[in-house]
Amino acid sequence: MSLYCDTMIYKNLIPIYLKKVFNEKLILMIAVLFRWFVSLHDYSGKSKTPMYGDYEAQRHWMEVTISLPTTQWYFNSSDNDLLYWGLDYPPLTAYHSYLNGLVFKKILPESVQLNTSRGFESKFHKLLMRYSVLIVDLLIFIPAVYWFFRQFFKIKNNNQLSQTMIIALTLLYPGIILIDYGHFQYNCVSLGLFVASVASMFANKTILTCILFSMALNYKQMELYHALPFFFYYIGFVYEIYKKRSFFKALKTLSILVLSVTITFLLLWLPFISDPKQMFQVIHRIFPLERGVFEDKVSNIWCLINVLYKLRDINNQTMATICLLTTLISVLPTCLDLLKNPSKIKFLLSLINCSLSFFLFSFQVHEKSILLVAIPVLMYAPQNAFVCTWFLSLTTFSMLPLLIRDNLLIPFISLSLIYFIVYNNIEKLMLQNKNTSKLHLLRNLSLLGCVILTFCTLTLKPPQKYPHLWPLFISVYSCVHFFLFLIYFNFSQLMLNIPKKKLY
Repeated sequence: MSLYCDTMIYKNLIPIYLKKVFNEKLILMIAVLFRWFVSLHDYSGKSKTPMYGDYEAQRHWMEVTISLPTTQWYFNSSDNDLLYWGLDYPPLTAYHSYLNGLVFKKILPESVQLNTSRGFESKFHKLLMRYSVLIVDLLIFIPAVYWFFRQFFKIKNNNQLSQTMIIALTLLYPGIILIDYGHFQYNCVSLGLFVASVASMFANKTILTCILFSMALNYKQMELYHALPFFFYYIGFVYEIYKKRSFFKALKTLSILVLSVTITFLLLWLPFISDPKQMFQVIHRIFPLERGVFEDKVSNIWCLINVLYKLRDINNQTMATICLLTTLISVLPTCLDLLKNPSKIKFLLSLINCSLSFFLFSFQVHEKSILLVAIPVLMYAPQNAFVCTWFLSLTTFSMLPLLIRDNLLIPFISLSLIYFIVYNNIEKLMLQNKNTSKLHLLRNLSLLGCVILTFCTLTLKPPQKYPHLWPLFISVYSCVHFFLFLIYFNFSQLMLNIPKKKLY
C-alpha cells in the first residue's frame, strides 16, 4: 500500500509535464519535491553498529575537521582513528566537511563533539543532514545542469528533444536522487562542478573550465574518470591552433591551461604542500590499494570474472597494475579519436566512453561510481534519447542491492516507474523512425529482465550455499549491458563525422 501511495503521489504530480505549460520552474519544483520525498526514507547504516554507514562517515568528517588542525586530518591518532571512517577524499571535500561542521556546531553541537558523537542519530540531525545536501544541490548541481543545456542548445539545435524535456530527464534521474538523498552522499557537488566545467567549455571559457574541473577533481578523486577527455580535447585544440594560427598562439593557450590547473591545485592543497609528509599522506589516503579490486558486488568486468576465478587471490599491487593497463587500453580509441578530431560532441561521447571504461576495468570501483557515467550520458541525451534513457534505467537498477540494504526499495521502485513513464511519453512525442520497433522490443525485454531480477531478489530466498546469488545476478546482468553500451558509444564516436570548424 505504501509503495502504491508513493508511486501515485509521484505520478500525479507530472501528468501534464509534456504540455506547453510545463516550464523549467515547474521542473525545478518537482525535482526538489522528489528529492525531499526520498529524504524521508532511511539512509546508509542507520542504527547499524559499530561502523554505521556513509551517513555516519559524512558526519564523522565534520567532527574531525572542526576539532583537529589540518595537519591531523589525514593522519591516524587517538583522536582520529583512520579505521573508523578516516578521511579518504581530496582537500575540497575536507573543507566542505569543515564548513558543514561549523554550522552543525552552532545548531546541534553534540552531533559533532569529538570522540563522543560516534553514531549520533536524531530526527533533527537527519533533517539538518538532508538540508545540507539540498543546499549544495540547489547552489551547484541544478544551476550547472541549466547552464550546460542552455549552452548545448545554442550550438546544437535539436528538433526532437527540447531543452525543457532534457532538463526534466536530468533533474528527475533516480540514480543521483537515491544516492544523495537516500543512501547519503554529496555527489551533487563534484558532479555539479564537472557539469559546470563542461558548460564553460561549451561557452569557450577556457580558464573557468580548468578551474571548475580542477575543483571537481579535488572534491572527489573519482573525477579522474572524466580527466582524459579534457586532456586530449585541449591538446587537440592547441594543436589545431598551432596549425591554423601560429606556434606562439598555441604556446600561449597551452600556458594558460597549465597555469589555471596548477594555481587551482596549489590553492586547494596549500595547507598540505609545505610538508612532503603531509602531501604524501593525503595521496596515500585517497588512493588506497589495500582494499582490493572491489568490495561489494559491482557491475564491472572484474566482479564478473571473479565468478570463475577468484581475483582476491592475486596480489593487490599486481591486480592494480592489470586494472591500470586494461583501462588504458580500453580508453585508447576514444582518446586518440578526440585528439585527432577535437569537437564538442565527440568530447561528450569521449566522456561517456572513458568513464564507462574506468567503471568496467579500473581498480576499487564502487557500485555508486556508475553515476560518473550516468551524468555524461544525460548530457549527451539530446543526441540519442532512446539509447541514453535505456542506459540510465540500467544504472539505477545496478545499484539495487545497495538500495535494498539501505531500506530504499520503495523510492527505488517509485522513482524508476515515474522515470520510465516520463521518458516513454517523451519518446512518443518525438519524431520516431518507424523502423525502431525492434529496438523498442529489445529495450523492453532488457528492462523486463530487470523487473524479473528485482522480483526474484525480493521474493525468492537464495540457496544457503549462495547467499549473495541475486546481487551477483544483478551485477552480471548489468555488466553485460554496460559492456555492450561501451561498444555502442565507442562506435558512435568513431563513426561520427564532424566537419572541421573554427575551434578558437
